[in-house]
Amino acid sequence: MFNAADEERRRGVRRMKATATGLLILVALVYVLATCARHAWGAGDWAAYVAAAAEAGMVGALADWFAVTALFRHPLGLPIPHTAIIPTKKDQLGVSLGEFVGENFLSSDVVAARLKAVGIGGRLGTWLAEPAHADRVTAELATALRGALTVLRDSDVQAVVGEAITRSAETAEIAPGMGKTLERVVADGGHHRVVDLLCLKAHDWLVTHGESVMDAVQGGAPGWTPRFVDRKIGDRVYKELLRFVTEMRDMPEHPARGAVDRFLTDFASDLQSDTETRARVERLKSDLLQRSEVQDVIASAWTAIRSMIMSAAKDEQSELRLRVRSSLISLGARLASDGRLQDKLEGWIEGAVVYVVTTYRAEITSLITDTVAGWDAEHTTRKIEAHIGRDLQFIRINGTVVGAMAGLLIYTVSRALGA
Repeated sequence: MFNAADEERRRGVRRMKATATGLLILVALVYVLATCARHAWGAGDWAAYVAAAAEAGMVGALADWFAVTALFRHPLGLPIPHTAIIPTKKDQLGVSLGEFVGENFLSSDVVAARLKAVGIGGRLGTWLAEPAHADRVTAELATALRGALTVLRDSDVQAVVGEAITRSAETAEIAPGMGKTLERVVADGGHHRVVDLLCLKAHDWLVTHGESVMDAVQGGAPGWTPRFVDRKIGDRVYKELLRFVTEMRDMPEHPARGAVDRFLTDFASDLQSDTETRARVERLKSDLLQRSEVQDVIASAWTAIRSMIMSAAKDEQSELRLRVRSSLISLGARLASDGRLQDKLEGWIEGAVVYVVTTYRAEITSLITDTVAGWDAEHTTRKIEAHIGRDLQFIRINGTVVGAMAGLLIYTVSRALGA
């Protein structure tokens, strides 16, 4: 498809064709006039020199016209061999161009040498150390991240995340880790606050629900006992419970607290070494993971994470973007000054590019050959002629001028030698 620029080039080619053809007609007219002047009008020897120059100019012009025309079409429509080279040899030219590019531009040595000469590491570091450039890269990364999150389907990601978390949890035994953690907590006394809280809440609950406790005790008494006895027993049980909880709340050295410490210590040990306890914990873990409520929580985690990342990526002042920007500037400064880091980065890039070039060179060059093969021959001829035809017409002009000068020189030398 020809665009406006191509049409303008074609007009330029036509103008140069007219100029070259006009020059050919001019030297032909000069030749005719010089020949007539020499033989019919009795002009001097100068006419012979002019005729010789004009004759050689015509030969040069015609030869170059033939050469230029033969690139694009058959001269005068005659199917002369080795003419109309571009339309008839288009596919072969595409193959040759692809091979030329593959051998001279896509070889591993050429690519590696070029990458080394560029010095990507230092240039990238200097460029990235500029805050404005770091801002630009951060903005582009944020846009790409938002785009990726938008394209991803939540259901697919949730399924993948849920499966990954479940599989990881099922394959990892949690009992020993829980035991070690609990052992450290007990050793540091970190569980005391939990016990304090439980005692406080138990005391408050007993104070508030005393009647309920006594009613529960009376309701569990045998039917043959008198009600006032049940009432006395219930009241006694409630007061003893309240006293026990109060003392446990207020006495750090209460025996019950020591019992809790010993229980937790023994339980931490069992979690790490007792086979039966560890098996029970694993069964409990599996049961919990299979519950639909747990699976829903795991799946819904992606929605919360996605929303958080989207908001952070959109907000220019978010902690995520500020940290990325700071990291990019820091990385750029290190790259600009650290030669070892530059060499490492350039080695990675060189290895990756050389691998791609050597592995996919055939696919890359086939893009050239297949593209050229898909072009229409006539359209390709017109397109190429529009781009380089104007310069080729200068060859015709130069051939006319050089031919005339050569003819004049040859004729002069011949006359000087008495030929």
